[in-house]
Amino acid sequence: MGRQVDEQIAHRFPVGQRLRVLDVGMGQGTQALRLARAGHMVTGLEQDPGMLAVAQEALAAEPAGIRDRVRLMEGDGRETGAHFLPGSFDVVLCHGVLMYVPEPDGMLAGLARMLAHGGLLSLLVRNGDALAMRPALTGDWTTALAAFDTVGYTNRLGLDVRADRLGTLTATLSGIGAPLQAWYGVRVFTDGSETDGAALPEDGLELLLAAEDRAGRTDPYRGVAALLHLCGVRG
Repeated sequence: MGRQVDEQIAHRFPVGQRLRVLDVGMGQGTQALRLARAGHMVTGLEQDPGMLAVAQEALAAEPAGIRDRVRLMEGDGRETGAHFLPGSFDVVLCHGVLMYVPEPDGMLAGLARMLAHGGLLSLLVRNGDALAMRPALTGDWTTALAAFDTVGYTNRLGLDVRADRLGTLTATLSGIGAPLQAWYGVRVFTDGSETDGAALPEDGLELLLAAEDRAGRTDPYRGVAALLHLCGVRG
């Protein structure tokens, strides 16, 4: 994910430009802190007080120069208009959030409004076109067969959530003025397989990342990834 975000930023903004970044549903702040270390001004918005506390603790351990570039806020990603003015950001991240939002179109429209002209919207969603893959890889054929006809699923936390289909999100992004420019598959080989969570040899992680990176850009592999990373640009 980080490589893909950096690639899109490099394609769309001048080298060295300090960007205004909004990370919606930032979780423990991994991407927010990574982008702050790269010199960008980052606002992290998180609804869960526990996750926000984890992010605040991680930020407190950073050098002062990085801390000064980060603002962490408690808030709902569906209400960005209550916190920020339209066009306030160059990059908006929304990773691993939409699966918890029953009706995402309104939230997506709000995120697009946060972007300045030419701004980048980065979404990480569960791939609704490949929901049968994980149960099939574990031999759960009943669940696999049912998955062909739904975008609902039960995640590893036992929560009933939803996935998004590439075609549907492509149409939505076009409708909100941030048409799709690029998309990637994420977790092509490592979702529900024996490599998922397994110990790796010394050079194994780099090889795994290289294989995942290549597959996430290559058809037909990216189409069956567990997650999709979609990048839209505000027109």
